[in-house]
Amino acid sequence: MVLTISALIRRRPLTLHQREQVDFYIAILPWLLGLILFTGGPVLASLIFSVTNWTGMNLAEVKWVGLENFRTLLFDDGLFWIATVNTFYYSFGAVTLGTMGALFVAILLNQNLPGTTLLRVIYYLPSITSGVAISILWIWLFNPQVGLVNYLLSVVGIKGPLWLGSQDWVKPALILKSTWGIGANMIIILAGLQGVPVSLYEAAKIDGANWWHEFRHVTLPMLSPVLFFVVVISVINSLQILTDVLVMTQGGPGTASFVYVYYIYQAAFQYLKMGYASALAWILFAIILALTLLQLWGSKRWVYYEGGEH
Repeated sequence: MVLTISALIRRRPLTLHQREQVDFYIAILPWLLGLILFTGGPVLASLIFSVTNWTGMNLAEVKWVGLENFRTLLFDDGLFWIATVNTFYYSFGAVTLGTMGALFVAILLNQNLPGTTLLRVIYYLPSITSGVAISILWIWLFNPQVGLVNYLLSVVGIKGPLWLGSQDWVKPALILKSTWGIGANMIIILAGLQGVPVSLYEAAKIDGANWWHEFRHVTLPMLSPVLFFVVVISVINSLQILTDVLVMTQGGPGTASFVYVYYIYQAAFQYLKMGYASALAWILFAIILALTLLQLWGSKRWVYYEGGEH
């Protein structure tokens, strides 16, 4: 790269390799500018704002407060801990149920049966549909009087709860709603299933294995790298839930569904505490980073690769 710039400055003819370098950097320049201006810049700015009292309005009134925002969050702000607990509750339920559901559907759609291609498209569509539109749909589904969910429960003799209007049921309702978007993970797992060598199943059948043995000792080990990827991405996404809460519950009833990113949204755009919201965002970043590193460490115990390395 240095030699290429030197040649351009001195107006010397470029070699073929240098021309390829120039074309490469020209091609990625728009993306680099976008990364610096719209991602790297705001990230760096939020780090600076996290140690100030900026309201998000007037930069002339910004005052340096050091680590006061972080101290207040960790030791004086009860809402911070409520939001953290609610977010972890939702994340555990959504990731567990979503991963199991995606795996189950992927196994079903991995069969060579008529109509499976259409079913794959149908299962995937909700994951690319507008989150606001789907949230509005689920508000109706969870309606305790005229909603479809309680109607189906009444058919089998079960009285449905208030769902979004109940402090006990609002988080399970959000977890149940999250399964609507398992299509993306289902596609990833399905691709992993189709990459499992058929010879392994044939060898297992020769050894007398039934369907459970094949699933436990062939499918899961061969699929473990894919499942690991799905779990890591799902955890990261679930910890950043916002649209469902913003549209369906606004953090209620009470603080039963008051989640972390919704608190960031409130602090930044309703209470005009942009510095405080930036501190919240950086703590969330630290939590996500710690959980990701923990999952990477734990993957050595259950993720298997074709080369034999764990």
